[in-house]
Amino acid sequence: METVLGFDFGLKRIGVAVGNTLIQQAQPLMVIREATNDGKFAAIASLLEQWRPARCIVGLPLHPDGVEHEMTLRCRRFANQLQGRFGIPVELVDERYSSAVITARRGETIDDQAAAIILQQYFDQHVES
Repeated sequence: METVLGFDFGLKRIGVAVGNTLIQQAQPLMVIREATNDGKFAAIASLLEQWRPARCIVGLPLHPDGVEHEMTLRCRRFANQLQGRFGIPVELVDERYSSAVITARRGETIDDQAAAIILQQYFDQHVES
């Protein structure tokens, strides 16, 4: 069994979810709202220390037709920074429509729940039962 953290990266907020490969169920964990990159990575360092995940999953936003855009590049950079700073494996998961699913349900985007959808997509597509 491995613990896995999922991230919904945004410029203002980063949604975080947690799950494990045994039950393969993602749960919203928290939203990081630090104003600076140093603050964001300090919060992430604390989460990594607490949860000790085997890997991290980062949502990769794409246009509906699969074309990359500015936030795609920022998310790739964030994923590279996670792996480089903390030495933990990071995988990217197509997050098209994850925030839209939450928006349709709640009327607003909830970042930690979007992270849970991203992480659940990873479990559904990549983890063997």
